[in-house]
Amino acid sequence: MFSGIIEEFATIVAIKKDRENIDFTLRCSFVDELRIDQSVAHNGVCLTVVRIEDGTYTVTAMKETLDRTNLGFLKVGDKVNIERSMLMNGRLDGHIVQGHVDETARCVAMEDAGGSTYFTFEYAENREMAKKGYFTVDKGSVTVNGVSLTVCNPTSNTFQVAIIPYTFEHTNFCDIKVGSIVNLEFDILGKYIARLQQL
Repeated sequence: MFSGIIEEFATIVAIKKDRENIDFTLRCSFVDELRIDQSVAHNGVCLTVVRIEDGTYTVTAMKETLDRTNLGFLKVGDKVNIERSMLMNGRLDGHIVQGHVDETARCVAMEDAGGSTYFTFEYAENREMAKKGYFTVDKGSVTVNGVSLTVCNPTSNTFQVAIIPYTFEHTNFCDIKVGSIVNLEFDILGKYIARLQQL
């Protein structure tokens, strides 16, 4: 379980394909605090640490994860938003994030907001998935590349988020451009409510 408050971005130092899996080796400031089997969110995707050596750690993404997320597009040198799992003895600064990415979206617009930036994202319009809670609501929560954000101006398949300078500088939002593919996790509370209505 995560909060969507990014600790920092890690840098990919190696990528190795193993049949349908990909091993990503990354470097970050807290490698020495990690342990094998620990869960770490990468662009919002919960992955397990499988190796730690020489100041780096390695995680494995399987085909299902690669098909649903933007991880398959990553290259050596790319920045990845990372967050270790939530501690249950403190404040929940973001919102409840599972680290289970629902789908990807494409950045379709960026607009200056007097110091901050509005990013507009578009995802596949699917009425059946919307009935299951895969949608956004105004002032609701959404996770973009693992970042807990508040939704603005949602439509049936787009939404905006306002990114303050601190978030822009300390996450990989600094690398997102029009056309970039990002990971989305819709609000789990909305999914449960949608499921209850079906029952």
